[in-house]
Amino acid sequence: MRVFSFEKLIAWQKGRELALLIYKTTKRFPKDETFGLISQMRRCSISIASNLAEGSGRNSFKDKARFSEIAYGSSLELLNQVILCFDFEYINENEYNLIREKITEVNMLIDGLYKSQLANIK
Repeated sequence: MRVFSFEKLIAWQKGRELALLIYKTTKRFPKDETFGLISQMRRCSISIASNLAEGSGRNSFKDKARFSEIAYGSSLELLNQVILCFDFEYINENEYNLIREKITEVNMLIDGLYKSQLANIK
């Protein structure tokens, strides 16, 4: 089976883990959030890994960097939603800290990838 370049990216791998964590966590949210925070958080978490994957298929480093920027933005949007979930008491402090740590890790990896891509722009 062919392994695509994005599958080798640590940022993508950690983004994938983050999406799984978000899906598991949001399963316990109130049903009235199905089309609100649950949907939004799941889309954000999927967007992180998806944009990293899509960017890996671009030919120019400028295009690759743009998709990394989008993935980074999605991770910040997700962080905002996680903070709100903690405020609304949908998640406890341990869950909040765990998810926040995962988002921070993904952000740092995306930032490193982005800087690397920028360095290769000619």
